[in-house]
Parts: sequence; structure tokens; C-alpha cells
Amino acid sequence: MGLDTSDAYSLAKAPTAALMEAARQRRDLTWGRRVTYSRKVFVPLTNMCRDTCAYCTFVKRPSDPAARIMTPDQVLAEARKGERQGCKELLFSLGEKPERRYDVAREALARLGYDRMTDYLADMCALVLEETSLLPHVNAGTLSEDEIDRLKPVSASMGMMLETISRRLTRKGGPHHACPDKTPVQRLRTLERTGLKKVPFTTGLLIGIGETWEDRIDALHAINAAHARHGHIQEVIIQNFQRKPDIAMAQHPEPALDDMLRTIAAARLILAPEISLQAPPNLHQRHIAYLQAGINDWGGISPVTIDFINPQHDWPEIDRLGKSCAEAGFDLTERLTVYPRFISARSAYLDPRLATRILEMARDDGLADLQVMEAAE
Repeated sequence: MGLDTSDAYSLAKAPTAALMEAARQRRDLTWGRRVTYSRKVFVPLTNMCRDTCAYCTFVKRPSDPAARIMTPDQVLAEARKGERQGCKELLFSLGEKPERRYDVAREALARLGYDRMTDYLADMCALVLEETSLLPHVNAGTLSEDEIDRLKPVSASMGMMLETISRRLTRKGGPHHACPDKTPVQRLRTLERTGLKKVPFTTGLLIGIGETWEDRIDALHAINAAHARHGHIQEVIIQNFQRKPDIAMAQHPEPALDDMLRTIAAARLILAPEISLQAPPNLHQRHIAYLQAGINDWGGISPVTIDFINPQHDWPEIDRLGKSCAEAGFDLTERLTVYPRFISARSAYLDPRLATRILEMARDDGLADLQVMEAAE
């Protein structure tokens, strides 16, 4: 059992070293000394969005020459680059529902034959499945029930950062002001809907955007509660806010290392033990410290494409990251975008056509079978 809310609040006063030690022990009981990652290619299907978060550099307004919706040919070109580099996951990332705010986005979609971005996304997932060996993972933000139904047969997993459930941050001057898809109720509804639909799901917190310790604890408990009801949360990301020169929060302070370590440790102590805990490896250089705080996964790492969300931070070289993990007593191992426990329960969580491909790509323990990919080459 994880910590209840009052006990978790009190962790704010606990010594960092003791907190990290407790988190390590809890991690090791379930995950042992193996740390995983997914080899991916990152495809930003559109960088237009109806939200204007104060910390986002990914989103471009339609008036920006860089604003775009990728064509099917562009999607396939990136996918094939990923295949050639041994990627197994294709991460579709996109702004939320730009067609609901901007005529330019609506017209661009219409030229492609669509009224709704999620319908185009679903067809691009299907195209990737038909033309490549990759498994799509979609980060499409908030989703309705019918959008989930449309995407589930063609995506191995889905994700949406909860970020926070603080309504205070949606007020004027806050990072989520005038962002309809960042209201906590909409994010929580997507967590619930994907649970009801049995979708292997990734979510997480964004640390350092103005939230309090109590806000973080509340968000972690909300994630854990959704998982307790449905069992669908496969991983939780603890991501640190990064300053960038072209954002409204360019002068906002970044979270300190100690703050991140304490939040990671608290997450490990609160969340169900089977939920994987990750932190992006390109947003810091303290990989061993993060392992000591209780993570068991580095998330997606691309040998092909930049991190379009944090373009100033290069992905680590996988071999070098593996050496850092080994120094800390861990074995770095490649996984698929779907975690092993969902593969073993495939009848509930995976479309039958996807399940067949995933089983062919997985070894007996559900992690990535590298020999299969080598044989394909």
C-alpha cells in the first residue's frame, strides 16, 4: 500500500537521504536492478494547439512560418528513419485540437480530408502499422470516449501528462490560464476514460511551474486512485520545468535537484509498486542520483529525432547512459512502448491485430526482443 495523503504531505519535512532510501527499497522489491528505456522516433504531427501554456516552446501559432501539420509522406519518411536506426516505438506528439480555435488549422486538415485532428492521427497510426514495423504511441492530450475508441485499435499505448490538478494555476497570470485542455477536470476525465477503455496509459507531473508540494501529492494520489479503479497506468513521468528564451516563463526559476529527488522519491512511495516511474534523461545530468531516488525507467530515447518539447536538450547516447546505469549497479534494458504486464493481459488491453505484432517483438519476459529486429534487418 502507498502512503495516504496526510502521511505524504508530511514527507516535505523528511530528510532527503532517508526519503530516497525508502524509495529505493520499494523500487527494488518490484523492479529489481533493471532500468528500462524505449527506442523511439518522435513525430510531431502538428505543432499548432488551441492551448497557450506559458512554459511551452513546442506550440506555434498559425501565423508562425514554422506552424504545420505533417503530411502522410512526411510521417512515413520519419518512421522509416526510425526503422533504420532500430526504433520500435513511434511517438506521435501533437498540439491539442487546433482546429477548434484556428481557421488555418481547420483548413489544413480539410485539405487532407479531415474535420478532426484525432481522426487524422488515427489514420496516420494505421499507416505506420501498415507500412512499417513500428508501434505507435500517441500523446494527443485530452480525449473523448469516441476518440479513444478510434485510436485504441491502431495505437499500442497512449499518454497525457496530468502535470498538476491545481486549479490555481489556471487563473490569470498562471501557466495554464486560458488553456481549456489544461483544466484539471478535463485531464482527470481522460485518465478515467482511458481506464474504462483499458488503454495502457502514461501520465505524469511537470515540476516547477508554480505548484506546491501539496499540489504534487494531490496529483500523485489522483493518478494512483485512477489506477486503483482500472489498473491501466503503466508509467508516471516526473519531469522538471526547463526555462527557454521564447516562452512566457523565461525568467521563472527551475526546480532544484533536491526538489526533484524528493518528488521522485515521494512518487515511488505513493504510487502502486507496479507503476513504472521515469524521469527524462535529457533534462538533467544526474542520472545516478535519479536512480538513487527510485526511478526504474528513462522513457523514450531517440537516436533519430530531437526532443521537440525540449529542443535545446539532446538525448543521451544510449551506450553512455548504459555505462552510467552500470556504475550505479543497474542493467539498462530496452523495452517496448507497452509494458510486459499489459502484454500478458493482452485480451483486455490490446487490439488483437496489435497483440500479434507486439508478441512477435517481445521476448518471453515482455521486453524488447533485439534478435527479432536484427533478423528483420
